[in-house]
Amino acid sequence: MPRTTWRTTLLVSALVAALLTPTAARAEPRAGAAGTGGGIPALTDEHGRVLTLRGWNVEDKANRGDAALSAVTEEHFRDMRAKGFNFARLLVFWDDLEPRPGRYSQTYLRKIERILDWAEKHDVKVLLDAHQDVFGPAFGHRGVPEWATRTDGLPFTPRPDDWFSEYFEPAVQRAFTHLYEDEDLRRAQARMWRVLADRFDDHPAVLGYDLINEPMGEVREGEDLATAARRIERDQLTPLYNRLADAVRSVDRDAWIFVEPTPIVGEGVPTGLGRIDDPKVVYAPHFYNTGMEAGADYDPAAGWIESYERAVTRYPEQYGVPVVVGEWGPLNNSLPNMNRFYRDAMSSLGRYGSGWAGYVWCYGGGYCAVDGTGAFRTNKELTAEPYAEAVAGRVRSTTYDPAAGVYRLAYDAAGRRGSRVTELSLPPGDWRVTARGAALVLRRDRGRTWILAAPDTHVTVTATRR
Repeated sequence: MPRTTWRTTLLVSALVAALLTPTAARAEPRAGAAGTGGGIPALTDEHGRVLTLRGWNVEDKANRGDAALSAVTEEHFRDMRAKGFNFARLLVFWDDLEPRPGRYSQTYLRKIERILDWAEKHDVKVLLDAHQDVFGPAFGHRGVPEWATRTDGLPFTPRPDDWFSEYFEPAVQRAFTHLYEDEDLRRAQARMWRVLADRFDDHPAVLGYDLINEPMGEVREGEDLATAARRIERDQLTPLYNRLADAVRSVDRDAWIFVEPTPIVGEGVPTGLGRIDDPKVVYAPHFYNTGMEAGADYDPAAGWIESYERAVTRYPEQYGVPVVVGEWGPLNNSLPNMNRFYRDAMSSLGRYGSGWAGYVWCYGGGYCAVDGTGAFRTNKELTAEPYAEAVAGRVRSTTYDPAAGVYRLAYDAAGRRGSRVTELSLPPGDWRVTARGAALVLRRDRGRTWILAAPDTHVTVTATRR
């Protein structure tokens, strides 16, 4: 037969074999992570392919009870995927799941399942995030149920113009201490996670579980904030995460476990978290700057991103776990330096992380990624870059030149026992994709491209905007 026909037949045969031969998921060293020495592993899928996650938080904080999650629609996942994103961090609330002790809302679980079905339909991976803001409804927010909130009668003063400062109210801080230390609350939180993980352990859209959003704690007299954060992370959060990981593993052996430091990491403070004794842990810090959250513009000369990167890479290098940033993005993205911020941030995130979820996919103003028509808001379009969703082999390098519109991926294709199929995601536009080496561009469909490579070969894929 002609050589081209022989080559196509060989590669397609390899594709069939690859799809029928999954390998165990594991963390592989992430190549080319500048500033980390390549010591931070990459996230992988069940076929052993190196994953990159790019997406957004999806939430409904306004509605609860019978109306819970009603603001989340299929449109969210359809539109995210259409713009090239493959990942959603879905906020779920303990107070909605378990409004009374031991009574779990089947209605709420069905609503979560419906959202996961939409995500599966549009091929979006989902992280279920047990979210809390200022602990929960006892303080006018969402998260830990009122029945699990203990304050010892300490005071709480609402601060609607500076809600984050409410974390430092005595009643809120004491509530965190009781959650971490009271045995009955420990058991209740573990049971809640067993219920969630047991219900969704086999749902194909579920990638993992974020055990608690932006955990905080009680600052002791004489402690500065950084010292308190490291103590809380070491002495309270590390045991908490090990307890909750055990609870999840009692019903789900496969999903990734995401663990967060306190939000103080945003100030360039390395975490005090210890080892989480689980083989599939992901470090999931948030990427916020206090000044920018208060409305200030980005200052490139201040060195904040560089300081954050040094701090946030220390833990995953020490413990050998992947990094996925769970939230990031300023409130006011149209200030003069925000274009520079998004470019600097995207570059930094790509150096050490397996992915990120921006805050937040909604249709309007404020933090919303898109406006009411579905168009990116100012500078948010810079988050839509080409990337390799899944690489069947060892990544040697990835580069993207936004000005030239050229993306390149170089990798060593997996051996005969691994998957052969690499997947690219390209933002909307007219792109030309080529592959060098023993590789074939199989097909393209709605911004996605599939590459098939012969085993143990060096491959370079180039995508050029026309």
